[in-house]
Amino acid sequence: MFDLQDLYQEVIIDHNRSPRNFGKLDDATQVAEGYNPLCGDKLNLYLKTEDDVITDVSFDGSGCAISVASASLMTDSVKGKTIEQAEQLFQDFHNLIMEEENPGEEQMQSLGKLAALAGVKQYPARVKCATLCWHTLRSAMQGDAAPAMTE
Repeated sequence: MFDLQDLYQEVIIDHNRSPRNFGKLDDATQVAEGYNPLCGDKLNLYLKTEDDVITDVSFDGSGCAISVASASLMTDSVKGKTIEQAEQLFQDFHNLIMEEENPGEEQMQSLGKLAALAGVKQYPARVKCATLCWHTLRSAMQGDAAPAMTE
């Protein structure tokens, strides 16, 4: 039987140990930083866009396993998407881990591997770890110079 908790743990471990898109992107068109004062996670997000399409994205910094895994999954998910599609993905992900109801099958499928992070909502203190990269992405897309914060 499919166990979301097992998948959650496997995905977190995999993406924390081998984060995708980790490192500075030298030709980034937008850069944003994020900080989670609760646990000390720090993130720099590098975004390259052409004609409102995210052609490349990467991150660096330090953080807990959930923060790193979420950033790794997010960068994989938004690469090749338009700014509008990335914003919609932000909303869908935010709803996934903030709403008390369990997501429907359609929502889980639309999120792909990001759905594995649904288990974070069981640990309210960790929700900010999972959303830091998303708020930082939003800051980069909007050209906001202030660091994205989870507080």
